[in-house]
Amino acid sequence: MTDGRCPVPHAAPPHRLDPTGAAQHAVNDRLRARGAAVPILLPGEVSAYAITRHEELKEFVTHPDVAKNARHFAALRNGEIPPGWPLATFATVQGMTTADGADHRRLRSLVTRAFTPRRVEAMRPAVEELTESLLDGLERAAADAPDGVADLRRHLALPLPMGVICRLLGVDAEYQDRLHEVSNEIVSTRTGPERVVAANREMVAILGQVAAARLASPGDDLTSALIAAREENGDRLSESELIGTLLLMIVAGHETTLSLITNAVRALCNHRDQLELVLSRARDAEGPGPAWGDVVEETLRWDAPVSYFPFRYPTRDLEVGDTVIPCGAPVLVSYTSAGRDERAHGEDADRFDITRAAATRHLSFGHGAHYCLGAPLARMEATIALERLFTRFPALEVAVPDEELVPHPSFVGNSPVELPVRLG
Repeated sequence: MTDGRCPVPHAAPPHRLDPTGAAQHAVNDRLRARGAAVPILLPGEVSAYAITRHEELKEFVTHPDVAKNARHFAALRNGEIPPGWPLATFATVQGMTTADGADHRRLRSLVTRAFTPRRVEAMRPAVEELTESLLDGLERAAADAPDGVADLRRHLALPLPMGVICRLLGVDAEYQDRLHEVSNEIVSTRTGPERVVAANREMVAILGQVAAARLASPGDDLTSALIAAREENGDRLSESELIGTLLLMIVAGHETTLSLITNAVRALCNHRDQLELVLSRARDAEGPGPAWGDVVEETLRWDAPVSYFPFRYPTRDLEVGDTVIPCGAPVLVSYTSAGRDERAHGEDADRFDITRAAATRHLSFGHGAHYCLGAPLARMEATIALERLFTRFPALEVAVPDEELVPHPSFVGNSPVELPVRLG
């Protein structure tokens, strides 16, 4: 990546990202063939760029002249972004994901102190207990259905991470369903302008109630810890930073993990040989072969739960591959595309293979200063969910052909809206 001053002309017009999230991997193949950085059009006719290849993505997100703060977003700064833009929250929320330099280190330090490995590991018994309870519910739902089909996303992949993150944050159960519904609208790239505004207002209102409750009655939870956390100079999270951090934790803490679990189950059901490999290892814990953690890592590479993630902004013209991205242009990084980049993962990058030696080289939790703090929790939840699910229902299968699964309407997230299964 080098400095540049004159944009390189493109023979092909910008690619318009489909807000329905349809055929993402096929789109990724075409865009990756066009280059490491491709001009795209976002909803509202907003011009942007997508980084599509592994090495260039890794370099771009750690480049010193690439920022996360929306004050560098030229079109937003110039008043060119339409009201109710469906991607506005990703740019304007106040928190770690939109902070740079010392401000980012301050926010991350406060969150890191509250989000310790010890706190995460202490969640393991609760994750195991909740998983077993949800599997009981999945079994009942399948038994009650005339065709024996139940939605795994609804009965396991969604309530597990949502229940865990709400417990971690000290969010009362009464808020959980609505938080998911509002979160879904925020993540969707098809949400209309009026609903975008309303969804963001409702999310802020709910999280404000959560914060007020924890302020009045602190507990052994992350929200109470965030409120109490201080740096050495006595700095606290501001109210808007606290709400922004809670929003990030709720959205990222369950949307990504529910997609990870859903995508892993789908992949294993469509690759029974790979499922048998890990089940064989599970039957002989001392024997060779891949484990459930390998399934999680290969799923993160092969079918990442986050696809085109907004935003970063070059603070000067930067050349990525043969493309110059202008200063202030919004850039999305494509983890689903980078995960199948044959330059990084070999000629068989589009093959799901849990024995792949380089599976952990994926970038699906990010890279550099903004690497996902919740990665250990997501890995733990997904590993427990898959192990308990297939140990209990080894003959589980997806009940419809893969091509009939409808994607969640978003090019940010990546998973089907339902995963109907038969437990066998």
